[in-house]
Amino acid sequence: MQIRTVIFATGNPGKMREVREILSDLDARVMSMREAEAFCEPEETGTTFEENALIKARAVAEKARGLWPGLLVLADDSGLEVDYLHKKPGVYSARWMGEDTSYRLKNAAIVGLLEGVPDEERTARFVSAIAAVFPDGTEAVVREAVEGIIGYEERGENGFGYDPIFYLPELGKTSAEIPMEEKNKISHRGKALRRMEEVIRAYENRHRQ
Repeated sequence: MQIRTVIFATGNPGKMREVREILSDLDARVMSMREAEAFCEPEETGTTFEENALIKARAVAEKARGLWPGLLVLADDSGLEVDYLHKKPGVYSARWMGEDTSYRLKNAAIVGLLEGVPDEERTARFVSAIAAVFPDGTEAVVREAVEGIIGYEERGENGFGYDPIFYLPELGKTSAEIPMEEKNKISHRGKALRRMEEVIRAYENRHRQ
């Protein structure tokens, strides 16, 4: 069973650029849920990234069912875990301090909460769980992460969200200072998308037999 259409459950243009870049080898049309006229905002009631990703994927799959041939729906739930803050903001990363609060203010708040905290206690990670609902209704979820520390100020223009304060010591840069092509190779979402691409190809191979 060939996958001909992929809907990624996001309206974030920055995220869609990343998704299209990584999934460009798939022989399928890749669209956002807005482009596919399947926009929805289900209540994210899960307590884990995996649960929330599945909630979103199932909701979009239900809305888009019958509209597109060979439809695969993907959804991610991503967030920042700061160890010093007991892994907050975590699954509430997008809603932390309010959904309408700018990330400049959110980033400043996190940096402020870590004032005076040494590097070794500023450990953090970006986590991404990606859920898939396949054309036959079967589901899969993968999870990846990238480790770093919280920086002391915002740096860089290449990212979005918490990228400007997420510092990667081995590169000497924040996530927002890394070119997109390089970022896709090491980012939490990039790693998760590549793992999901393997799951997708395995699904297609099974259904060719």
